[in-house]
Amino acid sequence: MLLTGCVASDMMLSDVSSEPPKLSSAVTAEMAKKAMTPDAPVLVRIFKQESELEVWKVDKTGNYALFKTYPMCRWSGKLGPKTSDGDRQAPEGFYHVSAGMLNPKSQYYVSFNLGYPNRLESALGYTGDALMVHGACSSSGCYAMTDQGVGEIYAIVQAALKGGQERFQVQAFPFRMTAKNMAQHRDDPNMPFWRTLKEGYDLFALTRRQPKVSACGRRYVFNMDFQGNEPASPLAACPPGTTQNAPALVAQLEAERRKVDEASSESRSVAALSYVDGGMHPSFRSILKNQGATKMAKSVSGISYPVSRPEAALADPYSAPRNWKPREAVKD
Repeated sequence: MLLTGCVASDMMLSDVSSEPPKLSSAVTAEMAKKAMTPDAPVLVRIFKQESELEVWKVDKTGNYALFKTYPMCRWSGKLGPKTSDGDRQAPEGFYHVSAGMLNPKSQYYVSFNLGYPNRLESALGYTGDALMVHGACSSSGCYAMTDQGVGEIYAIVQAALKGGQERFQVQAFPFRMTAKNMAQHRDDPNMPFWRTLKEGYDLFALTRRQPKVSACGRRYVFNMDFQGNEPASPLAACPPGTTQNAPALVAQLEAERRKVDEASSESRSVAALSYVDGGMHPSFRSILKNQGATKMAKSVSGISYPVSRPEAALADPYSAPRNWKPREAVKD
């Protein structure tokens, strides 16, 4: 029986003899052009609404720079965090992936586990497991790329982990967290949580450095040094601590908060996007519309998994700008 999304565990297929994907000469050449090396640290950002996954790497400046943006073939659920097993929601939050969380022989080609539920989510009572970034174009709580896309991503993150990075950070967002997008969704019940996510989003956008992520007071807390060790309980009030952020950065973060407040207070009402069940990048939606689900499934993956809920994918309300192409730079 064919399954149509992530399963209770992304099984290691022992009978698969092929080697895990390796960095191609084209990828290493592109890294060299951008003053990056294969073993340099990596960071991943995911955006549901736009159905895009970004890979960032540290370049010669010592800061993160965008390496490549990959169109996402399928994600399930709606905008908002995953809270329970079976809700079809793809996770939103901050995760850290180590080498042991990579699966070179996944039933979805190759994959890596996001580590949901993380420490905060576990404390809040959220349930579910085996939430992945994987191949094929089928999702039930995971982020599905094409085989080619996830193979390239897998090779990039594996090279960074082998090069000495202990674990890489994954930042999963409902959308690009601009003031305009935040205002568009201002009436969504998830907005308090999204405002917390935006703090981490802004820190990375302003500094191009990975934010330090802690959990206390039932929320994420960023770039804080606490007296003693990290907070013992994500549910308890935050202990005394001091921020790592310089005064100029604190001022920039406050300016971003004001932008959201001002945009959200405008009288003009903007209808939020309503998802039937997840989304698909417009470039793949065009293929699905023109070729149908069966042909598309064969074109994006060598594994016999059907496109999950193709009718819902076609109903994705978000449309990317015309003539979309992979981003070479972003200005958040």
